Amino acid sequence: MEATAQVRSFNRTVTQQIGALAEQFLGRERPLGASRLLFEIGRNGIEVRQLRARLSLDSGYTSRLLRELEAAGLVRTAESSADARVRFVKLTKAGRKELAVLNRLSDQAAASLLARLTAAQRESLITAMHTVERVLLASAVQLRVEDPSSPAARYCIGRYFQELAERFEGGFDPRRSIPAAAEDLTPPRGFLMLATLHAEPVGCGALKCHAGYGEIKRMWVAPSVRGLGIGKRILLRLEALARHRRLPLLRLETNKALTEAHALYRSSGYREVRPFNDEPYAHHWFEKPLQPAKRRA
Repeated sequence: MEATAQVRSFNRTVTQQIGALAEQFLGRERPLGASRLLFEIGRNGIEVRQLRARLSLDSGYTSRLLRELEAAGLVRTAESSADARVRFVKLTKAGRKELAVLNRLSDQAAASLLARLTAAQRESLITAMHTVERVLLASAVQLRVEDPSSPAARYCIGRYFQELAERFEGGFDPRRSIPAAAEDLTPPRGFLMLATLHAEPVGCGALKCHAGYGEIKRMWVAPSVRGLGIGKRILLRLEALARHRRLPLLRLETNKALTEAHALYRSSGYREVRPFNDEPYAHHWFEKPLQPAKRRA
């Protein structure tokens, strides 16, 4: 209860300090919600569905805000040139001018807040803000079992292969590696775990189910969100799936270049063992015995 009360107190303080309660955010003619849409649309525009996902808004509320901004001549919505089913929103010339004003006023508000603090307090505030932002981003990441042939899954696996090609000595060719085809990662033969942030894919991991053990594959997290504990969460979810399948052991192999992966596996209870396969890109092999999942009373 004490932690909950602290979160609520923090929320009250922040919403008051940033002007979230004012009907005219930063002294303009609209509240924070509508101004936030202008910030997110930006100069390049955005698909409406992406806008909703990034701001975690329902379609009805988003549509109402967009209608208000359109009536004010600040935005224009139309069908996407690539797909008529997709709506795209862009700033008008007046909208771009308004965004420039909002950016200037936001900078002034931030400078005013910092000016009321001592140098030590400013440093403390900036450090704390960075920490809070990272933790809140971590809490916004969602995990789900995904069809390995979906666009999001193929995107993550493609980025995973690309990174291996950049980091491995001599590059990486998936055709030489032990395969983990889509059918191998489709239940009940296996699982592909997808991590998303604001509906965008940012990580993945896979479990291949064998007769006497499970095999961890395709562990990847986007560089932009590393350090948020996403890899650990993916690994724990894959372990839970393995326990549910009553697999007594997990195995994995990894390349010497992937030092972050080594640290993750060792800290998660995996121990290095003798090679158990002939993966040409592997330098280290790991295993972890699994305790059976506890049954509910």
